Amino acid sequence: MSELAFDLPADKTLLIVEDDKSFLVRLARAMEARGFDVKTAETVADGLVQVAQAPPAFAVVDMRLGDGNGLDVLSALANRRPEARAIVLTGYGNIATAVNAVKLGAVDYLAKPADADDVIAALLAIEGRKPEPPAQPMSADRVRWEHIQRIYELCGRNVSETARRLNMHRRTLQRILAKRAPK
Repeated sequence: MSELAFDLPADKTLLIVEDDKSFLVRLARAMEARGFDVKTAETVADGLVQVAQAPPAFAVVDMRLGDGNGLDVLSALANRRPEARAIVLTGYGNIATAVNAVKLGAVDYLAKPADADDVIAALLAIEGRKPEPPAQPMSADRVRWEHIQRIYELCGRNVSETARRLNMHRRTLQRILAKRAPK
């Protein structure tokens, strides 16, 4: 891991809303080791309760959670604490949701997997400064796979409808969906 040259502000409260338990625990530990006072939530409902009780200075919110959309937590945080800095993490990134996240107050939009250094860089970035490009961007195969997965989810996991929208043969799509995600 690289050393980052960021000074933490006085209020180091951080809320992480993520439904992938192992990722949540790893990220929470890493952020605590870097000086943040971390609270966690695994659902939109729990995230909304945390924001209502004590709105944090920082938030890392997963876009897609089991009980809804993480943007609801982002919106609640923006209403309760407008100066809070939040980022959205997602494995299903697209331009429309990124724009919506920024409109709701997110300062950045990161694709999973993101490490703690990426998260801190996004949370503490100086306004107007462009972030560094990722050291290991997703491969073209991974981008294609992520796009197919996103359309599949949007179609309610209906293979036939997804294949039609992607202009792809249904059996070809089934083979792609049966494979693991490329690196």
